Amino acid sequence: MSNDNFTEVTSESWFSRLGGAIKGILVGIVLIIAALILLFWNEGRSVKEYKTLQEGASSVVSVASDAVDPANAGKLIHTTGKADTKAVLSDPIFGVSANALQLRRVTEMYQWQETSQSETQKKLGGGEETKTTYSYAKTWSASAINSSNFRIPEEHQNPATMPYESNTQVADAVSLGKFSLPSSLVERIDETKPLFIQAADIKNTQLPTGIKLQAGSFYSGADPATPQIGDQRITFEVVNPMEVSVIAKQVRNTLEPYTTSVGGEIELLETGIHSADAIIQHAQDSNVILTWILRLIGFILLVIGINMEFKVLSVIADVLPIAGDIIGAGTGIIAFLLAIIFALVTIATAWIFYRPLLAIILLATVVGVITVIKLKLNKQSKIAA
Repeated sequence: MSNDNFTEVTSESWFSRLGGAIKGILVGIVLIIAALILLFWNEGRSVKEYKTLQEGASSVVSVASDAVDPANAGKLIHTTGKADTKAVLSDPIFGVSANALQLRRVTEMYQWQETSQSETQKKLGGGEETKTTYSYAKTWSASAINSSNFRIPEEHQNPATMPYESNTQVADAVSLGKFSLPSSLVERIDETKPLFIQAADIKNTQLPTGIKLQAGSFYSGADPATPQIGDQRITFEVVNPMEVSVIAKQVRNTLEPYTTSVGGEIELLETGIHSADAIIQHAQDSNVILTWILRLIGFILLVIGINMEFKVLSVIADVLPIAGDIIGAGTGIIAFLLAIIFALVTIATAWIFYRPLLAIILLATVVGVITVIKLKLNKQSKIAA
């Protein structure tokens, strides 16, 4: 064993694997139920967001930001202008200050990181032998890495906590022309720029013990050129005043989320000058992307869950490894096809409530997949006979 690598070989008997596979059936059921709930909920969420944005597109009113018209009170408005503030944000620990919409302290700590790679081989009789190689490397991380969970923690110990955490301050008095921007919108402005710190910027600040100013940022440790475990580097970023475009409800001289007739909310902000149509279209595009991401997650959960239901069959057949491989490949294909069916049926069922026409098309697709599965099973039965 070296300081940075360790290889461990473990064995599991056939009976132990069989017991694990039987327990996995319950876990598989939970995953399948969770996937179906996610898929059904996602379709409702997607349609609600679509209708919300459609309603917003038809009712939004574009106004200039240099005046607040009381006649627009309660309406969904679109306005553009410079998000600006007179506030000076100051970091309470390091004394860094800036006239900005946001002041961000970004901290990283030098730590051990564990990675592992496993290779599993089946043995005659149904057992398995797994060879796992654990590798350790030093890296900068923005969060504390828990070394107590390492395979070899005693030789790769990290500090339990980050002495200095990352932190974001948001200006509480931000204007957009004559409008006041709430913090919920200011927080969405994420175009940051690094803030180079000079000695003159912190001349009246007593830095914490062990902290030094180094190349425009702070460092906790002996030598930045040769970092040691537990060293920290602290940099700062700012979000400067900039042009933004907003769609939200006008309430006096401020902006709040707008509630639509379907119960959705509209509170949108993009940096730069954009039309109302462009902002809403971008939100629609984001909704489509999120919908497909959640569909994929739900489908993957289904495949895993259904595979766990069949796992016991391949484990039983693993008494002869090649037989287990064949059964495993077959059940894997069946699990994939069943996941498609379950996902499509769930989505179609949701669409019966939200998109009836598309539900019919989906159900027709499901019938086609079922037909393919029947043909494949009949073909396998003939081969076996």
